[in-house]
Amino acid sequence: MESHVKLDCLKRLNYIEGHIKGIRKMVDEDKYCIEVLHQTYAVRKALKKLDSLLLEGHLRSCVPAGVKEGREEQVLSELIDLYNLAEN
Repeated sequence: MESHVKLDCLKRLNYIEGHIKGIRKMVDEDKYCIEVLHQTYAVRKALKKLDSLLLEGHLRSCVPAGVKEGREEQVLSELIDLYNLAEN
């Protein structure tokens, strides 16, 4: 993984982790359900962005490297598996 992608992913993970802790506290304090749901939606959106960053980084670095190393079938199989996982 390229270093700038890794740094961005780690920042987003820290954000998500903090958000999750905040949601746990909200539930523990019996906050209004709609307020909690707004926060869970924010986490879901942040996870989708993290997924996008990881996938783009993979497509730009790992996939070309795998093809150059002669692992085309493995790379293609992994991408198909990932696509199928995302569809479910």
